[in-house]
Amino acid sequence: MFTRRQTLSLLGAAAAVAVLPTARSASASPLKELRLGWQKNGVLALAKGTGALEKRFADRGIAIAWAEFSSGPPLLEALGAGAIDFGPTGDVPPLFAQAAGGNLLYAGTYRGSSAGTAILVHKDSPFQTVADLKGKRVAFKRGSSAHNFTVKALRKAGLGIADIEAADLSPSDAAAAFASKQIDAWSIWDPYFAVAEKDEGTRVLTTAEGIVDSWSYFLSNGDFTAAHGDVLGEIFDELAKVGAAAQNDLDGTVAALSKITGVPEDIQRIVLTRKDFSLANVSTLGPDAVAYQQALADEFYQLQIIPKQLTVSDIVWKGRAS
Repeated sequence: MFTRRQTLSLLGAAAAVAVLPTARSASASPLKELRLGWQKNGVLALAKGTGALEKRFADRGIAIAWAEFSSGPPLLEALGAGAIDFGPTGDVPPLFAQAAGGNLLYAGTYRGSSAGTAILVHKDSPFQTVADLKGKRVAFKRGSSAHNFTVKALRKAGLGIADIEAADLSPSDAAAAFASKQIDAWSIWDPYFAVAEKDEGTRVLTTAEGIVDSWSYFLSNGDFTAAHGDVLGEIFDELAKVGAAAQNDLDGTVAALSKITGVPEDIQRIVLTRKDFSLANVSTLGPDAVAYQQALADEFYQLQIIPKQLTVSDIVWKGRAS
């Protein structure tokens, strides 16, 4: 059994952020170091573990530097400030980053599983539906994909965000608060969800299935992209290869991701076998991905969650320079 102590230890480790390099200005000179932000999931984490990108760029003399983040908002803050060049995030963080004027671009996308996000409650709690959370303390990271899921789950239940007591907590802080019953419910994504649901004291109130699609994005720093669009294109080419190979060797992928992330293999297997999940779903942005993100931006502006109207297409990478 995966204990609460193990859960909190894992989540606490994930909250740590590596020391970031200083920002650099755009330059047409050859790239010497590619700085990547990563989280404990997905194809980029797998690429880190296999050294795929290090191998890809070795003959060009490009070193790879990695910085770990527990969620999208701090990753995009670093990206927009020029402290890293590229990284993955859920659907909501880019809206806040664009509204804040961050120097970044949507570069690509990957599809996850809606079954990999959930609202959790304590097994002995009286809550049986999302509507029962009215007036209760619900934790999620503001500006994360869980924020979007919470808004839509409440709406489906006939409630608004103002009908709950929202607690803006990082995954590690929310895990601690949930374990000590300082919060009534927790909206969270994999692998944190998969870890938490293994605990006998946890019950799934609802997953995101039928409530919200699971779109996630790769973003890049604007100056980096202007100077090194060729490198960005190669990153996607390599990630697509890594993802396709991973799907063809699930047992090996479970072991590899467990080693790099510290997430136990049984937990990792749950994440990788969620309905519709595939590490191979990596691509540049198509019209459907942009339309989804624009609709989300419009909704969050109407709800006064972000401060201004956004045009998502303004910060979508147009592809490699010819």
